[in-house]
Amino acid sequence: MWQDWAGKAQQGDKDAYSLLLRDIVPYIRNFIRPRVANEDWIDDITQDVLISVHKSLHTYSPDRAFKPWLSAIISFRKTDFLRRHYNARDHKQASTDDPAFLREHVTEPGAAGEWKDIEKALAQLPEKQRQVFTLMRIEGYSAQEVADKMDMSVSAVKVSVHRTTNKLKDILE
Repeated sequence: MWQDWAGKAQQGDKDAYSLLLRDIVPYIRNFIRPRVANEDWIDDITQDVLISVHKSLHTYSPDRAFKPWLSAIISFRKTDFLRRHYNARDHKQASTDDPAFLREHVTEPGAAGEWKDIEKALAQLPEKQRQVFTLMRIEGYSAQEVADKMDMSVSAVKVSVHRTTNKLKDILE
């Protein structure tokens, strides 16, 4: 259905274009929902995806499946949105040593010390392993970005992060 509508939309069929855009919105939202932390971001990313679909529909080949093409756009737009969001936060970093921050943001007594436990656990790791984990899991870089930055393969980055996650679980338990 989407494949047909996309092909017709490329040929100027406004009704098919409208049907396509209307019909893919729930799919986009459901694709994004489990992958972002804030419900408001779903609307923002959905709009970005719809704009990208509009701008790049001419690149779609109607003889290929539409859903993988759309899913790739969704993934790219989500990643771009999150990268912009987290990069904009660099100036808003706070210290967990600040008592005012702890009173305002920590809801469970005792949870304030958890970050210090994580920092101690991270300090026990070899430097490169700690850097890879921090870049990907704490700072939000993609595996490709970390691989480029650390001069590693993407699969080596993923393996390192997985092993580090397991090691940290063992240390913290």
